[in-house]
Amino acid sequence: MDAKLEAKLDALPTEPGVYLMKDRRGEIIYVGKAINLRNRVRSYFTRTGDTRAFVSLLDKFLADIETVLVHNEKEALLLENELIKKHKPRFNVLLKDDKQYISLRLDKTQTYPRLEVVRRYEKDGARYFGPYSSASAIRETLRVINRYFHLRTCTDHVLANRKRPCLLHQIGRCPAPCVYPVPPEDYKKSVDEVVLFLEGKAGELVDGLRARMKQASSELKFEEAARIRDQLRAIERSLERQKVATTDFKDQDVFSFHREGDRLLVYVLYVRQGRLNGGQAFPLGSQEFPDEELLPSFVNLYYDQGNFVPEEILLPLDIEEREGLEALLSERKGDRVRVMVPKRGEKRDLVEMAQKNAEQAAIERRRTKDETESVLRRLQERLSLKRMPRRMECFDISHFQGASIVASQVAATEGEIDKSRYRRYRIKTLEKQDDFASMHEVISRRLKRGQEEGDLPDLLVIDGGKGQLASALAAAKDVGVEEVDIISLAKSRDEEVHDRDEESARSPERVFIPGRKDPIVLRQNSAELYLLARLRDEAHRFAITFQQKSMRRGSFTSVLDDVPGVGAARKKLLLRHFGSLKRVREASIEDLVEVLGPTVAERVHAALHGHPEEDDVDPIREASLADAGDLIDEKSEEGSPPGSP
Repeated sequence: MDAKLEAKLDALPTEPGVYLMKDRRGEIIYVGKAINLRNRVRSYFTRTGDTRAFVSLLDKFLADIETVLVHNEKEALLLENELIKKHKPRFNVLLKDDKQYISLRLDKTQTYPRLEVVRRYEKDGARYFGPYSSASAIRETLRVINRYFHLRTCTDHVLANRKRPCLLHQIGRCPAPCVYPVPPEDYKKSVDEVVLFLEGKAGELVDGLRARMKQASSELKFEEAARIRDQLRAIERSLERQKVATTDFKDQDVFSFHREGDRLLVYVLYVRQGRLNGGQAFPLGSQEFPDEELLPSFVNLYYDQGNFVPEEILLPLDIEEREGLEALLSERKGDRVRVMVPKRGEKRDLVEMAQKNAEQAAIERRRTKDETESVLRRLQERLSLKRMPRRMECFDISHFQGASIVASQVAATEGEIDKSRYRRYRIKTLEKQDDFASMHEVISRRLKRGQEEGDLPDLLVIDGGKGQLASALAAAKDVGVEEVDIISLAKSRDEEVHDRDEESARSPERVFIPGRKDPIVLRQNSAELYLLARLRDEAHRFAITFQQKSMRRGSFTSVLDDVPGVGAARKKLLLRHFGSLKRVREASIEDLVEVLGPTVAERVHAALHGHPEEDDVDPIREASLADAGDLIDEKSEEGSPPGSP
């Protein structure tokens, strides 16, 4: 340790705060918090005989330490969270925004509530159920609810504007409150039963349904009694599959972890109303710092993403900031939250269960990683690549009848789809269709940006044949990039068959590489071909989706162009006021009047919604308008990943 750094350690304050470790280039490599900054930071340098990775790396990386003082633990947690998200230090726990599991939302303040699938919890007074561990799990739950409890499934906008019942009403799965005067008290009974079902309160729900079945039978309403009987059986089968984990029937999140060197895997076990509800694994790399520091940082970041905060959070080890974390999470939930480290009993059993799941998830991930390494090695050998293709990017061009030309870039890291590196391109130099010139432009732009940012992939995969490959190679040569491998993957196609009695044959998938006339044909069921084909198909999907959304945006805009009194300024005003095209469409005339005035508001509302009684409504335009909500704040320029603001 140099004298300057040692003097800084001696001068560290003893108050609570956040410390930022920097390397020799001045980049922040770790952000930590402490109740006593001097004791925490000096502990890294005074542990005799400590061989853990985070101690040995300090001499190699650490050049400076900065501190920020705060008043208490809670403020330290908040500041640490903000600094981690801002600087993304290499040795901190980093979570992506798309990690939330899906949940169900029920707003009981509405006259006719419905269940919505959501990924974030809001403080809006609604009830949230979940999270659910998979899409299949939530589909099964919704299937039972839709079949036996008969809540509406349509959106609020459809509810307010539908003129006749939908198919679900015709098959007996919705009372159609959109059209018929369904008594709110009858509908509320179904809502209350759904809440009991989602909370796993079998006894109360089953007793109530049995009483209703007997009453219907005594009144000679045998069809109604039979329907309730079938509902009872389905509910009992569903609830039997839910294992009771605790006897106090609380909502709990149980955290545990498994470490292998700098590889850390955190596992979260979900318990809702005393019943196991699934779990989720979070694999994290380059985590050399101590577990008792990383765990509270992970918990803080996890709940900062909008995940449901339960009544109790169970941890496998004690942490210094437990009181501050409790205060912070209680504030986010709006109710008391306890952070506990159980030593015995049911809660300790849950922590051990989470630990076993973390170990198993780590084993599965290690096995998958070894298999992926083998696939990438075989791909490198078979295609004579300069480097192992750990970072791959695939490109595709899409257009509609020669217009609206766009391109997509999708990526894979270590054999897994990496959506953070997806990009979309609008072709800037062409006005008519030319796939080869379009590919040349896109590859040139990508490689130029890669040179400037020091961010080049190992392998570029082009969707197409020899022509597309030649365009990409020419672009790389023009830009001056030689170290990146480039190949193209051509889809299988129908081959001519001269014998009329024979079925039409299809050629295999073909890989074209530079300097070779004939394509390489990988084994059709091999993992190598599957990896390339999956990337190619994803690029095609992403390009088509972007192109279609661009077309729909144009259709939506053209509708407003036809409205007298609505020009570019008023379009911007509408979007600025309502926030998205979807909300403009859902707005009532009264809402539009606040922005446009009564006359223009009526014109806009009529243009966006049409008149169902008229026979000359354009179905294509109507479909475009219905889907326009998908275009909320879409950023389609180069460099904007999907879902970015």
